[in-house]
Amino acid sequence: MEVWRSVTGTAGVKILVMTVGGLLGIISSRIIIQHFGVAAYAQYGLLAGMSTLLPFADLGIGAVVLNVIAGSDDPTNSDRVRLALMTAIRALCVSGCAIIAISIVIGVAGWWPLLLGKGLIAGSSLTATLCLCIVGISLPLGIGVRILIGLRRNMLQALLQSIQSPLFVLSIAILALVGLDRSGHFIPVLSYLGASVSSAILLLVGARMISPQLHRAIHDVPHVRTVPGIRVIATAAPVLVQSFAMPVAMQSDRLLLSHRSTTDKLAQYTFAAQIFGMIMQAIVAGGVALWPYFARARARNEILNPTKLMVAFLIGSLAISTTLAFATPLIEQVVANGRVHLPLTLIISFVLLTAVQALNYPPGMYMTDERGLQFQVIPIIAMTVANVALSWLLIPPLGAAGPVLGSAVSVFIFQVVPYTWWVRRDVRSRRIAAATRTPIADVLS
Repeated sequence: MEVWRSVTGTAGVKILVMTVGGLLGIISSRIIIQHFGVAAYAQYGLLAGMSTLLPFADLGIGAVVLNVIAGSDDPTNSDRVRLALMTAIRALCVSGCAIIAISIVIGVAGWWPLLLGKGLIAGSSLTATLCLCIVGISLPLGIGVRILIGLRRNMLQALLQSIQSPLFVLSIAILALVGLDRSGHFIPVLSYLGASVSSAILLLVGARMISPQLHRAIHDVPHVRTVPGIRVIATAAPVLVQSFAMPVAMQSDRLLLSHRSTTDKLAQYTFAAQIFGMIMQAIVAGGVALWPYFARARARNEILNPTKLMVAFLIGSLAISTTLAFATPLIEQVVANGRVHLPLTLIISFVLLTAVQALNYPPGMYMTDERGLQFQVIPIIAMTVANVALSWLLIPPLGAAGPVLGSAVSVFIFQVVPYTWWVRRDVRSRRIAAATRTPIADVLS
């Protein structure tokens, strides 16, 4: 019952937050399109999505922090929690510095137009460099999200993350009123700054909840020889592989459209992704809310079957996405004043993608132990290859709908199907182990 309350509560809060965020997104989109133009809006979508191509930047260490905190009976005093936080900070600082260095090299070499394609406005190389530098600087702040999720404070985490939207709307409104940056070059930078402020607040709140663990962890960070970190390779390595593959599969759509299609198609995708992104984020929030419960169940040798959750997620996503699909003509008029039109194929493709992702998240969150994470690697790599290939082939005939449909088909075949098989096998094995009082390792072998 607690799991259902957490999931529905988190998803409900996320939907509420995303509804408000959606309204603010409508306002921000209208401001950008009306005051800075469609090209600036397309570039905003392109550069704002750049950070989603870098979830591997945390080196998989976030999963370790979440599992350790979720499995601890007393995270405020656990030495393992402190060492996990210290190890994470060390890794994220190194990764952040690497991202900053790489972004500066790309900017100085003038490679951004080549990498980002036609969606980048001429003269915006500095903008792209600044965006990634902010990502690098803010990377250690992301620990706050993992702390709150591990503590099962998902609703609070969702509320605090919502601060980003009003900050962004306020900043671009001021930009438009003052008349600065008329071409909209630096609008994406404001988006990244808002995200950094939100992450900083999350970290401060999370640190207070497990005080004084984060303070002790930061104190131990420089003492590499005297305070070694914990071993994280078994959990972090599979997550790192997934983190490399998933952005290529799921977040490269804008980049592919920028190279294979027109600015208008890129704007269509950006607009549709903003609308249906509300549902996707609710699915992600509800799905991630399951993670600490599955981790805690494993630590206590309990069985928590995700099958019913898959059905509930699917029904909820279809209900909301279908409602949004029927509302898109009105949203087009209100937000874009008819300047961006979403074709029916694009709308249907997003409805299918949200449904598939709703099926995918519960088993994916169940498979967050070492065995489950290691099993996920091959299906995710296969899904990535298929996704990119399908998206590349479908963009010319279907336009903006091509990569969305390619994602839906690839995720279902290479993730939902094998994950469901693995979960059924694992649940059956755990039931046998519980009935016969046999160690689960012996049953699985």
